[in-house]
Order: sequence, then structure tokens, then C-alpha cells
Amino acid sequence: MNIVILSRNPQLYSTERLVEEGEKRGHQVEVIDPLKCDLIIEKEKPTIYYKDRHLDYVDAIIPRIGASITFFGCSVVRQFEMMGAFTIVTSDAIQRSRDKLRSLQRLSKAGIGMPKTVFTNYSRDVEEVIEYVGGTPVIIKLLEGTQGLGVVLAETKNAAESVLEAFNGLQARVIVQEFIKEAKGADIRALVVDGQVVGAMKRQGREGEFRSNLHRGGSANIIKLNHNELKLAMGASKALNLPVCGVDMLQSSRGPLLLEVNSTPGLEGIETATGRNIAKSIIRFIEKNAK
Repeated sequence: MNIVILSRNPQLYSTERLVEEGEKRGHQVEVIDPLKCDLIIEKEKPTIYYKDRHLDYVDAIIPRIGASITFFGCSVVRQFEMMGAFTIVTSDAIQRSRDKLRSLQRLSKAGIGMPKTVFTNYSRDVEEVIEYVGGTPVIIKLLEGTQGLGVVLAETKNAAESVLEAFNGLQARVIVQEFIKEAKGADIRALVVDGQVVGAMKRQGREGEFRSNLHRGGSANIIKLNHNELKLAMGASKALNLPVCGVDMLQSSRGPLLLEVNSTPGLEGIETATGRNIAKSIIRFIEKNAK
């Protein structure tokens, strides 16, 4: 089978592991920079031109589309879909997942538990917004932030009002969420493949840091999910039509609460923490579904 990994950096751990596991299982695996693809759109025969050739031989793709290239990256994924290639996540699903507000609305409708969340259109009544989520401390997130960037913990009412007013002044769209104190700066990342959880880790933020992202110095250990946590992870995957994804959640006094769903989860942290071969699971998912 001819498999293409859409990635801007072939040296990334996740990309290298997917190449390694694909080749181990006898596939031809190629890493292609989506920004160097030309999309040829014509009646009945859409195609993609990359460097010196047409990519009309591809059976399946693995999108590793960074947030900064979502628009064009998803256009490339969509073109492959039109050409009949199987993709582990669709272009529409990637775009939905990158819109935090849209994702939360879909997840809420699906009955997924989450922290109290408010979104307003640059409201001047910031005091009321803070009260909606139960008062301070509160978490304020940019809608387009990733890897913990654009996430602020406002511990006092004055701090929350100042941050919201600053973001409003910049016309930066944000959501405000309640702060789950009992999580103690930790969260859970569950990796879902083919709608099933194949690995999970608990990430702990470094001392004094409320964000648990490994990119920000957090640590990770393997964890066994309980029934409610498994149900939340698989339910979120299904609600956003993301058969392969990373689901982040908090442990709270009222059960697991969803933080966000990542359509392009990194493999290094979770493979290291759990010892699971996640890359192999992804390749097997392709084998099961690609023509």
C-alpha cells in the first residue's frame, strides 16, 4: 500500500515512528510537505502535483497538519479525499476540531461533561461573564491557541477583568472556563485509534504551572482509565468524527470533564509514558479501512 504522511518536518518523532511502523508492515511510506503541493482542480479528475510528479498512486494519507497551516493543509487533505485516498481524519473533522467553540458546542450536544464555559462577542460586562462560570479563579483561552499557548489563569476578579479587557481590546476571541481546583495542575490524555482508547497518560504540570503540557515542562505517567473516563474519550471521538485523536480531560469531583480534542496528537509523550506502540495501531487502522 502507498501511504503518504502530510508533515512539514520528516524528523519529528511522530512522523519518524509512523514511517518506521508502516515500512515494517511492508508499505511504501512517503513524507510530503503539504505546503509544497499544487492542487489541480478539474472536472472528474482532481489531482495533486508535488515537485516533479502527480500523486495519483496514493492509497491512504496520515495528516499531521499544524494549527498554523490549517486552511491550506485541510485543502490538501480534501483533494486527496476527492481522489479516493483514505484518510485517518477527514478535512472537515480537522477544521471542526481546530475551532474550540464549535467543538465544545458539538460535544455539549452529545452529552459530554466539561467545565462551565462562556463565550461572548467582546462583552464589556466582564464581571457577569466571570460569575457565569462560578467566579475566580478562571481559565481564559484563545480560541486558536495550541500546546498551552494563549491560556491564562486569572486568580482574582481584577486579574480576570484585566485579561478579558485586554483580549477584547485586541479583538481576540476567547472562551472563559471554570477552574477545576481538585485537578491540581494535572490532566489526562487518552489516545483514540479506530474509536477505541489505545493508551492513556496522566500529565502533571511542573511546580507553579497550571498547564500540564509536556512542551511546557510537564511530566507524564501511564494511567488506567475508569469506565467514565473511557466513555468520555470514545464519546468525544465519535461526536467530532475523529477516529484517531487525542482527548484531554480533567479529573473532578463530579467525574471526568473534557478539555479539548486534538486531531493531530503527538506520539512521543504517550508512547514513552505507556510503552504502547501507538504508531503501529494507526497503521493497522489504515490497513483495515483503506481500499
